[in-house]
Amino acid sequence: MYEVLAEVVRNGFVESRHYGSVAGLAPDGALAYARGNPDETVLPRSTTKPFQALACLRAGAPLAGERLAIAAGSHTGEDFHVKTVEAMLADAGLGADALRCPPTWPEDEAAKAALIRAGEGESRVRMNCSGKHAAMLAACAANGWPADTYLDPSHPLQLAVRQTMADASGEEPAPVAVDGCGAPLFGLTLTGLARAARSLVLSGEARPVADAMRAHPEYVGGTGHANTEFMRALPGTVAKGGAEGVFIAATADGRAVAVKVIDGSPRATTAIALRALAALGADTRPADPLGAVPVLGGGRPVGEIRTTEEGRP
Repeated sequence: MYEVLAEVVRNGFVESRHYGSVAGLAPDGALAYARGNPDETVLPRSTTKPFQALACLRAGAPLAGERLAIAAGSHTGEDFHVKTVEAMLADAGLGADALRCPPTWPEDEAAKAALIRAGEGESRVRMNCSGKHAAMLAACAANGWPADTYLDPSHPLQLAVRQTMADASGEEPAPVAVDGCGAPLFGLTLTGLARAARSLVLSGEARPVADAMRAHPEYVGGTGHANTEFMRALPGTVAKGGAEGVFIAATADGRAVAVKVIDGSPRATTAIALRALAALGADTRPADPLGAVPVLGGGRPVGEIRTTEEGRP
C-alpha cells in the first residue's frame, strides 16, 4: 500500500497529496528506511542511465570525464552538451543522423529561444538522452556491432545493459519495456534500484561513472537542473532523476535511496529523497533549499510542498 510522501499546502489547506514508495539503504546495504511498497517493481526510466553508461564502459566505449557524465545524464540541450555529443559521435565515425532518439526541443529555455531566433527546429542531438545514445553508438563502434539496430533488446549492447543492471541490483530485470527515447527499459524493484544506486559509489568498477557525474554535474543535468544542484550541494553524492516520479541518490559512504511517486509527478521527488537520506543519517542541510518547493499565488509564495513521514508532516 502506498503512503503519502508529500502534500501540497496552499494557504494552510492541503490541496493535493503525492503517494508512493521509498527504499532506503544503510551504509551496510540493509533496508533501513521503507515507505509504501519498496518491493514493488517499477520502471526506473532515466535513473537507468548511469548503468547504461557503465555497460558501455564495460563494452569498451572510450568514455571519460564530461563524456561519461553526459552518457549517465539527462542533459538540457545546451550548446556545450551538443558539442560533447557531436564529438563523441565523430570519434565513433558517425554523425547525428545515427542517433535513434526522437528529435525534440532542448529543455533549457534559453537554448530553445536561441534556436527559434536562428530559424532552427527540433533535433535529435538536443534530446536529453542523446548523450546516452552517443555512448551506445561508441560502444557499437568499439566492438564492430551494428549501429542501426542498437536499440533492439536482443542487440549485444542491450544484452550487456540488462546484465549490468542485474549485477548492480542483485535481481533479474523485468519486465522489458520501451523508454521515452526508444531504448529498452528494464524493470527493477524499488529496493533493487536502491541497491544499484549504492553500487555506483561503492563498486570499484562503477566508480568511474559516479566520479564523472560528481565531477561534471552540469553534464548530468544542466544550468539550474535539480540533479546538478543536488550534487553540487552535497559533494560526494550521486543523484539521478527519471520520468514518472522516479529518483535515486547515494552518498559516498553507501547510504542510498530510491523514490517512486505513483502519480508520476517529479515536483516533490528531490525533497522526498533528501528527507529519506536525512532519516538514514546523512547530513543533507546544505541541500535544504532544494527541498523547499514553494506554492505560488499571484506570483508570490502562499504555501509549500512539504514531505511527510508515515502519512503525517
